[in-house]
Amino acid sequence: MDAESLRQSLAKNGQEHLLQFWDKLSDAEKSSLQKQISSIEVESVLSSFHDVMKDVDHAQKKIDDKLKPVSTDVFGSFVKSSQDKLKSFEEKGLTQIGQNKVGVLLLAGGQGTRLGVNYPKGMVNVSLPSEKTLFQLQAERILKVQQLAKKLTGQKCVIPWYIMTSEHTKGPTEEFFKKHNYFGLDKNDLTIFEQSRLPCIRFDGKIILEAPSKIAMAPDGNGGLYRALRNHQILEDMSTRGIEYVHVYCVDNILVKMADPIFIGFCIDKGARCGAKSVVKESPTESVGVVCKVDGIYQVVEYSEISLQTAQLRDSDGNLVFNAGNICNHFFTLDFLKEVSSIAQEKNLKYHIAKKKIPFVTEDGQTSKPETPNGIKMEKFVFDVFQFCSDRDFAVWEVLREEEFSPLKNSDKESKDTPTTCRQAIFKLHQRYVEKAGGKFINSDGKTDLVVCEISPLVSYAGEGLNDLVANKTFVPPVDIEMGANGVLIKDGAQ
Repeated sequence: MDAESLRQSLAKNGQEHLLQFWDKLSDAEKSSLQKQISSIEVESVLSSFHDVMKDVDHAQKKIDDKLKPVSTDVFGSFVKSSQDKLKSFEEKGLTQIGQNKVGVLLLAGGQGTRLGVNYPKGMVNVSLPSEKTLFQLQAERILKVQQLAKKLTGQKCVIPWYIMTSEHTKGPTEEFFKKHNYFGLDKNDLTIFEQSRLPCIRFDGKIILEAPSKIAMAPDGNGGLYRALRNHQILEDMSTRGIEYVHVYCVDNILVKMADPIFIGFCIDKGARCGAKSVVKESPTESVGVVCKVDGIYQVVEYSEISLQTAQLRDSDGNLVFNAGNICNHFFTLDFLKEVSSIAQEKNLKYHIAKKKIPFVTEDGQTSKPETPNGIKMEKFVFDVFQFCSDRDFAVWEVLREEEFSPLKNSDKESKDTPTTCRQAIFKLHQRYVEKAGGKFINSDGKTDLVVCEISPLVSYAGEGLNDLVANKTFVPPVDIEMGANGVLIKDGAQ
């Protein structure tokens, strides 16, 4: 397309400003800008922008009178389930894993900006004794749960790992796994793909030009998963492998249980096509979304959309009524993913907006960073598909926060969701594993307050298999239980 045709095409949607520096660009820059423009469905993007801006005022209104908590018919709880029931769920999940019917899908598009690093979050090391990164911990949990499934079923099995990255994290993620030999996984069972991007838009509806030949673009949110599954033929790969169930989760939760057989078994037992893990909210004002119903439709409502009065409501047992905190940990059947990833259905997912300070080009061709928000980024959320579920095919599984949810979002300059809080969450969980298996800890000064204890996922997935290793033994922190070439190695401060 020549420059004049391109200009006319943009003018139809009021975006001809994207070519304001055209005559000053090199041929390579012109080619690059033209490719960027061609990659954007301008009319569709602007239509979505106008729709979402109309909804802004409505979204800022409290929706208390439309809310209802999760139905008891779809709800289950780890704490309230009997040991026999939990074992039944676990065996059901492990059986499906053993039959190669389970895959895991990681949402890993975020950079570690708030952490103060310039690489993908999965590469972050929170200073555990082992120095393992989030990626390594997750890879080893996959290996271990495969072993548990083989032990139960007698069949060798594989859990394919699909990792959705963004433009900025794809290359580093691929190189990191290659450098570390895929942490013992078969590279053919690891698929890394990239989510789409959308242009950033000024409040007046103009697409933002970041530099003379560069449009300001941003990832389309973790809800961009559904388009990416379609565009990269991921669903076809899953079908070819015989996968029927998919566990989807976010990279920054250091306690995440990969392909959690109990969660999978629970959802299958419920006949669910879509499921979510939840944790009990710490307080009415905790800034996490809540899984609930709005006008009879399942969705996640942000804490800011609910008045304090409603957030504080409690039932007859003293529990918060709206208590199912969302932790971005989901179950989907492959059939459900195929349905919601279709072009027709995916378009029914509305965009959310985030007001941002977006770098823009000035009249003299220089890039400027604004001090206040000057535009929006549009995104979709992975849980937006809850709206396509009913009580018949939706499930919510409540888990213990201290065992399954410790996100890594901030640097240690903050007080919450930091490398330190993640590291301590691992230590406390693994201390409980050892003590439950009959082991004891005593510091060199005779106290037992903060215990430094790390157990490799290759040794134990969720506390199982430790009795013979630690029962009736006393350990002096720091304690490191690792899998060596010749078996389990236990090191502690007494050595």
